[in-house]
Amino acid sequence: MRIPSFNKRLYYAIVYLLFSTDAFSQIRLPKLISDGMILQRGEKVSVWGWASPREEITISFLGKTYHTAANGQGDWSVTLGAQKAGGPHQMVLKGRNELILKNILYGDVWLCSGQSNMELEMRRLIDVYPAVIAGAANEHIRQFLVPDAYDFNEERTDFSSGSWESVHSETVLNFSAVGYFFATELYRKYGVPVGLINAALGGSPAQAWMSERAIKKFPLYIQEWTRFKNRQFIDSIQKVEAESQQNWWATLNQGDLGLKRRWIEDERPNNEWLVMEMPNDFKTSELGGGGAVVWLKKEIELPAKWAGQPAKLLLGTIKDADSTFINGAFVGNTTYMYPPRRYLLTPGVLKPGKNSMTVRLVVNGGTGGFIKDKPYQLIMGTDTLSLAGEWKYRVGVKTAPSPSTTFIRWKPVGLYNAMIAPLKAFSLKGILWYQGESNTSNPDEYGALMRSLITDWRIAFQQDRLPFLYVQLANFMEEKTQPGVSHWASLREQQRKLANVPYTGMAVSLDLGEWNDIHPLNKFDVGKRLFLQAQKVAYKEKVFSSGPVVKNVKRRKDKVLIRFSAVGEGLLAKNGDLRHFALAGKDHVFVWAEARIVGKNKVELFSKGVPIPIKVRYAWADNPASANLYDSEGLPASSFELNVRK
Repeated sequence: MRIPSFNKRLYYAIVYLLFSTDAFSQIRLPKLISDGMILQRGEKVSVWGWASPREEITISFLGKTYHTAANGQGDWSVTLGAQKAGGPHQMVLKGRNELILKNILYGDVWLCSGQSNMELEMRRLIDVYPAVIAGAANEHIRQFLVPDAYDFNEERTDFSSGSWESVHSETVLNFSAVGYFFATELYRKYGVPVGLINAALGGSPAQAWMSERAIKKFPLYIQEWTRFKNRQFIDSIQKVEAESQQNWWATLNQGDLGLKRRWIEDERPNNEWLVMEMPNDFKTSELGGGGAVVWLKKEIELPAKWAGQPAKLLLGTIKDADSTFINGAFVGNTTYMYPPRRYLLTPGVLKPGKNSMTVRLVVNGGTGGFIKDKPYQLIMGTDTLSLAGEWKYRVGVKTAPSPSTTFIRWKPVGLYNAMIAPLKAFSLKGILWYQGESNTSNPDEYGALMRSLITDWRIAFQQDRLPFLYVQLANFMEEKTQPGVSHWASLREQQRKLANVPYTGMAVSLDLGEWNDIHPLNKFDVGKRLFLQAQKVAYKEKVFSSGPVVKNVKRRKDKVLIRFSAVGEGLLAKNGDLRHFALAGKDHVFVWAEARIVGKNKVELFSKGVPIPIKVRYAWADNPASANLYDSEGLPASSFELNVRK
């Protein structure tokens, strides 16, 4: 555009006014510093943000006025004096603009982090705790949900979104279940507001949550992190994998006879359909070891009163993805294995008499099917119809296994930079951590990773005594009849040894898992056991918080005597004789041992097959469901492996 010479001075003045940062900048706050926030009681806390370079800022809060100015880059921060629990309060910030923050509380702030068992929402538990969810209402329990993100190149200073939400029957569905049950216990005990910062991501390994500073101790992870700092490298991976996935799905769908022949509408399958008792697995041999589409059908007879009524369909857990239809009408789908299938049926979907249910099951590779020991039911009011039993099935197509995917967001440092670094200036009461499942392939390094992570976060938050409370892995997978190798037990042992790190506490969950679900639904007891650890570590109370803890192990001739502390009124064997103890001699082959409680705090072991025991294990398995050593308060002992002293 040609500008007349006599207007140039006016033109450039207007451009300066429109685009000059100094002219139009205003106070800006991070997402965390917002309406409804909970600040840490009893501690000096920071409020920070951005403005024009050198801009003067005034903060009025609780009868005091604080003055500061932004630095040359526009960053500013103010430290507020310590306050007692309470509120609500209002904060006024003035610079070139004015911001008013409302409904601020002082209480205890806990950072909830880790992988999916911490991330798992109350929404997932709606059928487990219906009364809890329906009755949820507490303005003094609030959550800030950190959006999922990663960054390999720099520590971010803010989140893309996020706000503080208080608890009621709808918002509670978004809360971390572990965090919520922990918070309700804390509020019930101390009556102070509780703020939860939910920064967790399913599937994430420990190294993804470590800073550049911490990861330098692990050369292999440094190399991996360095590769993923290259955006072009990430883009190339994503492009290739997206094309592979698109091609696989196209081949799957184009070859599926069930789509071509409209098996959705086929209410009376012919004799080409086979019969199977469900829930069950389709073995690798049936599917050729690759991917597949399997169609399943079941005919159900319903009384007249079901017609025109809303209903709920529970289809347990399915491996891998399903699309489900009733009488040809689509009622729901889930794209991967883990979530429970819970489909709400609108009035008119079901009809009196015969109804046809169809499930199009996509298997990514290997086995597929309906996971056993899960609920498969139709529910209408108080009436329940079981869907277990005879189903007809037919394979629509067989393909190669689904192409593998690189989970880029799980790579080292990325989650720390994007989901933890923006929190660093926010004062905390402590950290709740539930993670480890994604590190079980290499359990021996987990202890070193976690020691580095704990130190790293305490440096980041500038709190060298910051309580770090964590959940030991729950029992999972099928039970084994004989002692053997277990990566899950090895990782639990690393977690047990972390208790030696000052200001940490471990919640044992060996009895809270499910053999067929890596996401066990009993999150109430997990939250409660974490709170017991909080009472001891963070609130300095004398409570029974851990279950029996091994004090020493000694050999007396051919017997082994284990002495425990933290037993309460004494050790207990739940449901019969003590089980799941094993001994090994010089050959390091473990065999089951006879075990009995001696006195208040000792267990005596003996095995004819091990005349000179040198090692002892307890609950050493992926799923030691029958392990039954507890203290008098009903808290279980951790698994362990120890050398036997003479």
